Amino acid sequence: MSDRVTITVSNGIADVRLNRPDKRNALDGAQFAAIAEAGESLKTRGDVRAVVLSGEGASFCAGLDFSSFNSMASGEGTGTRSEGGNPSAIADGRITHLGQQCAWVWQEVPVPVIAAVHGHALGGGCELTLVCDVVVADETARFGMPEAQVGLVPGLGVVRGLSHVNLHWMKYMVLTGELLSAQEALAAGLVNRVTEPGGHVAEAQRLGDLMASRAPLALAVGKDILGRHADEGYAHAIAAVSYLQGTEDALEGIAAFRERRDPKFEGR
Repeated sequence: MSDRVTITVSNGIADVRLNRPDKRNALDGAQFAAIAEAGESLKTRGDVRAVVLSGEGASFCAGLDFSSFNSMASGEGTGTRSEGGNPSAIADGRITHLGQQCAWVWQEVPVPVIAAVHGHALGGGCELTLVCDVVVADETARFGMPEAQVGLVPGLGVVRGLSHVNLHWMKYMVLTGELLSAQEALAAGLVNRVTEPGGHVAEAQRLGDLMASRAPLALAVGKDILGRHADEGYAHAIAAVSYLQGTEDALEGIAAFRERRDPKFEGR
């Protein structure tokens, strides 16, 4: 197992920690792979009855690491543009596929997965909480899908998000990119419980202990039934996000983010 994600099992509860604190657990290729690998490793563990997923350092997960965007997108390909990356490589769906693997595996873990969130849960980090079964946040938590600020949309978020929140909340998050406080996320349906600062992991572990005391087959079947409808429309979302990743606006948005300036979008 990569040291990007740590797993400790005690009394049937797997404590899973995103472990890239110097980057606020931002998602580069190695982090995507480590999170997916961690989820895969838990699918068949007979000693695990519940999972608590949290982040080391100042945040749960700050979203995509844009410093690695081109390398994740292009693989071995070569760029044809110097001002923002390789459109064909970015548009080929590599990044969308990495994100899908990273997040969706957690729905397939047969035991309850509880996200314990503090600090930022942005973009892919917010989407990761959407595929968990229960979300506990402390008062410092901030949730957001700011992809429109760089010319993109959250593919998994726009599909899975409607399983948690109503259409108005989802449109607000996707179209404005503004962040929600822990209490706003609770009101929206993204969060189940809010704790005092620093209390999120303990509360998630309490819920994990409670769930671990229930009949495991009943929980697995319940989780499977409740999750079956969530992938409707996902194929369309993948195609749509891949399209946006190859637009001029996306290249401009990513370049502006790196250069710490306002983007100049032209709708193409």
